[in-house]
Amino acid sequence: MTLNFGLLGAGRIGKVHAAAVAATPGARLAAVADAVPAAAEAIAAASGAEVRSVDAIMNARDIDAVLITTPTDMHADMIEQAARAGKPIFCEKPIDLSIPRVETCLATVRAQGVQLMIGFNRRFDPNFQEARRRIDAGQIGTVELVSIVSRDPGPPPLDYIARSGGLFRDMTIHDFDMARFLLGEEPVTVYAAASNLVDPKIGEAGDIDTASIVLTTKSGRICQISNSRRATYGYDQRIEVHGSKGMVSAENLRETTVEVATAAGYLRDPLMNFFMTRYTAAYRAEIGAFIEALKTKTPMSPSGEDGLKALLIAEGAYRSLKEGRAVPIDLG
Repeated sequence: MTLNFGLLGAGRIGKVHAAAVAATPGARLAAVADAVPAAAEAIAAASGAEVRSVDAIMNARDIDAVLITTPTDMHADMIEQAARAGKPIFCEKPIDLSIPRVETCLATVRAQGVQLMIGFNRRFDPNFQEARRRIDAGQIGTVELVSIVSRDPGPPPLDYIARSGGLFRDMTIHDFDMARFLLGEEPVTVYAAASNLVDPKIGEAGDIDTASIVLTTKSGRICQISNSRRATYGYDQRIEVHGSKGMVSAENLRETTVEVATAAGYLRDPLMNFFMTRYTAAYRAEIGAFIEALKTKTPMSPSGEDGLKALLIAEGAYRSLKEGRAVPIDLG
């Protein structure tokens, strides 16, 4: 059985998901919509899909599910429209920048009885998944300390910064979800420190570009997150989980594993340079998991509730930054 997808949003992340659908058995991109016709036409030409309007995709009988990869401020409205049309939904994070709006949106999804998956792709990275499997197998004992390094090669355009919702809601939200994925317990406090060290214009736009965050669970487990909008050496993505019996880690991926040794020293290839190459396998596995959940009618993971909880942590981080102290967070 092949599932026909409608893609809403043909920008950079839309292209990533279109490629993931094309590479996934049992999936076909049937239609694409975007406010910029040329963007939709480019994906359609590459995939064999049709260019249609959003409403046409939502109401089409030949579309089995929708992928929402539009700008953030359109996510919640489109989720609700798809839910009312009875379409299963995959939506990029975040659902919205407002917690009340997210709660209203999720209530609509529940009322319509449709499936919703949120795009926290890093859960599907093969290396991070294997680390989680070894934690679950008890190889490192009880988790005590999680360290997450997440640093971009460079900041996004300023017009993106202005509408992104800020570092914690846009970038660190992936790390908040990864912290929950690895800790095994919900965090109950968050402490954040942040600065503008990369580009003063980011500060002028009302955002931060460098941050350190500490999450603590009820039993005392700790997660420390290091973020920066600048890493001159590539896309820096690492995790380390320390436990009562040992430690498991997942290192950065490089363009190749080749190493050259000469009298000048050891030379290795640079890190993969951005998310579209670093997480290619994760995006494909993510779409595969979405399809499997649709076929088996099992709960989606990450769910809408996972999206809400990551946003709640982000809001707590902003409150901590403002108040200069650790603040409580209630994830239910």
